[in-house]
Amino acid sequence: MRTYNIHEAKTHLSRLIEQALKGEGFLIAKAGKPLVKVTALGKPEASSTRRLGFMAGRMRVPDDFNRIGADEVRKLFEDDA
Repeated sequence: MRTYNIHEAKTHLSRLIEQALKGEGFLIAKAGKPLVKVTALGKPEASSTRRLGFMAGRMRVPDDFNRIGADEVRKLFEDDA
């Protein structure tokens, strides 16, 4: 595992993070003494990443959904009160 001093790590942080994501962790040191180990986190669990379609098949949208309340909305815009 390679060691970088703080200044070098700040200068090349984006590149170092990309390397860590590929599995090449690194250490950040101050005055030659390692302080921090940087490694990629594991991938999130599949159940926590899926959001779109999570209610698929559990509810039904009425056919007139886009027209519900249309008369009331129209009155709000057409009234000259």
